[in-house]
Amino acid sequence: MPDSTGQTNLPELSVSELAFAVKRTMETTFDRVRVRGELGRVVIAKSGHMYVDLKDENATINTVMWKGQVAALKFRPEEGLEVIAEGKLSTFPGKSQYQLICDRLEPAGVGALLAQLEKLKAKLAAEGLFAQERKRPIPFLPDVIGVVTSPSGAVIRDILHRLSDRFPRRVLLWPVLVQGDQAPGQIVAAIKGFNAIAPGGPVPRPDVLIVARGGGSIEDLWAFNDEQVVRAAAASQIPLISAVGHETDTTLIDYASDLRAPTPTGAAEKAVPVRAELIERVETLGARLGAGLLRGQDRRRADLRAAAARLPRTDALLGLAQQKFDRAADKLGRALQANTLAAQSRYGRIAARLRPEALARDVDRRAERVAERAERLAVVVKRRLADEAKHVAHASRLLETLSHKSALARGFALVQRPDGALVRRAGDLASGDSLRLTFVDGAVGAVVGTAGGAGGDPAKPKPKSRKDEDGGQGALF
Repeated sequence: MPDSTGQTNLPELSVSELAFAVKRTMETTFDRVRVRGELGRVVIAKSGHMYVDLKDENATINTVMWKGQVAALKFRPEEGLEVIAEGKLSTFPGKSQYQLICDRLEPAGVGALLAQLEKLKAKLAAEGLFAQERKRPIPFLPDVIGVVTSPSGAVIRDILHRLSDRFPRRVLLWPVLVQGDQAPGQIVAAIKGFNAIAPGGPVPRPDVLIVARGGGSIEDLWAFNDEQVVRAAAASQIPLISAVGHETDTTLIDYASDLRAPTPTGAAEKAVPVRAELIERVETLGARLGAGLLRGQDRRRADLRAAAARLPRTDALLGLAQQKFDRAADKLGRALQANTLAAQSRYGRIAARLRPEALARDVDRRAERVAERAERLAVVVKRRLADEAKHVAHASRLLETLSHKSALARGFALVQRPDGALVRRAGDLASGDSLRLTFVDGAVGAVVGTAGGAGGDPAKPKPKSRKDEDGGQGALF
């Protein structure tokens, strides 16, 4: 209280001291609280911590949940969901506001869980995960059955017992938790693990999978409503039978599976047929087949007898043909005699024309025709030979006229290089080139000189020497 001078005895506190004092007072007074409300703003930071507004119609409390508790949540916090938050009150001195440090968060009753379930169901259905056309048929008689369930519960014993009663098959068990925070991850790993087994390997690949669990509350069965579990079931390449809970229980994995069984025992019944029933059915079909064969044989035997009774007698069937044969045989003898007589008559006429005198006359006549043709042929051959001789003589004269030898006889010479190549122009020669000159009476060698080479001047003839006057070749040789 201030005194008469206006002074007070209250101690002075810094802002931080006051803020932390309020923090200690609140944490001491409200040790632990349990609050029911509706989720408003929901923010999950990159660090993994979650910041939400917990509110009702009159107030709002800022709520913080650390990432360790967020990862352990069995549901996805969403705006508008009614929840129960448990933790302790504290303050945030940096903004002078109080907040709830929540370490446990759960939906407020079954209604909230069902609302969340329906929302997830609608989302997955919109993606086509529940479409009927994508479901695969279950094998009629699988060799290997993979079971995903708890190894210690009654479910696996019920499945094995039912399989042994109906049709014993090889069973591979992948043990998992079927309830709790770790159950969804183990179930997903089991489904993917079975699908990863290679065919023909040391571990046989199952032909069908059974994902099973006994009955329980909606919270107990919540692992089979997990989104990742549903997606793994829908993506399984091995046909999958879901058998979760009792007949009235329905989880999201039932919609994504290829076949839903009301109970784990029902799943075993849907996986294999009854062996005794199959044997009985095969025996029944075998008996029906035998009876059908006997009835078919009897019917065909009766049809054969009826057809045989309608056939005519043998003598009636062959009588007409026998009569035709007899008439033909009678005609055949007379026809042979007449044919023989006709042949003898033709032979006699031909033999009369084959007398020696007639043959001789025919030979002489043919010889005369041959002689005439030979004479005409000889005249034609002589005429043809004379014509060809004229053609040959004319060609010979033409050849002599065009031959180079006639040019040589007129005083020309054939100029060649040592390799036989012709020299047609003086410009192609150089001084000192060796040449071969061919005359009409023989050939001589020569060497090109400066006066008669390519560089000489044909317009200025070189004065003749005495040797030139005598018929020599001058410097050309």
